[in-house]
Amino acid sequence: MIHLKSAREIELMHNAGKLLAATHREIAKRIKPGITTMEINEFVEKFLAEHGATPEQKGFHGYQYATCASINDEICHGFPRKKPLKKGDIVTIDMVVNLRGGLADSAWTYAVGNISPQKQKLLDVTKECLYKGIEQAVAGNRIGDIGHAIQTYAEAEGYSVVRDFTAHGIGPTLHEDPQIPHYGEPGKGLKLKEGMVITIEPMINEGMWQSKMDNNGWTARTIDGKLSAQFEHTLAITKDGPIILTEQ
Repeated sequence: MIHLKSAREIELMHNAGKLLAATHREIAKRIKPGITTMEINEFVEKFLAEHGATPEQKGFHGYQYATCASINDEICHGFPRKKPLKKGDIVTIDMVVNLRGGLADSAWTYAVGNISPQKQKLLDVTKECLYKGIEQAVAGNRIGDIGHAIQTYAEAEGYSVVRDFTAHGIGPTLHEDPQIPHYGEPGKGLKLKEGMVITIEPMINEGMWQSKMDNNGWTARTIDGKLSAQFEHTLAITKDGPIILTEQ
């Protein structure tokens, strides 16, 4: 079932999104060689608590952490760990904030120190994929329009689009209908309506799009060991176009 949100509900989610964006800004200041993703996770949990919020994904189907931290060839759902990040790594920090019942979800891939032009291009293309998807998130368009825009751009740049994980509706619970693939055909799929709140969160790989699962049952990584990046926003579909609720 798809829950169309009221203006009040969207405002609550926007407040959560502003806090989430502020959290990412703080993370960006801290990402450097030598820091651990467990330290980042502990910072996030403390920062949210200080602002009256909680990490919604902690406890979700038994997940133990406030963040997901996916490094290099990890696509998504990496566990925070105590191993220091190295210069040249890329790391995706993904989190969901619950602020007074409003939810917001956002992920960003960070460079750890200086990275190669090859890695920087992957980050740049992935972020552009996000915004090309958002441009299509207009009432009256269809889900396939979002995926097609992302897939067309990514593949033209020589990358592949992960198909095993999708974007989704959000609020009042973490994962709701509709499911939104980051690939597809224009004019196909469910029609977008005013009041929907969704995520768009393309995961873009250097190599093949397929994934494999670690033994922990959570962490997905590329099957060929090549890099993966992700950028994600939560947005509301309105009569005036998409409103990004997690804008930095």
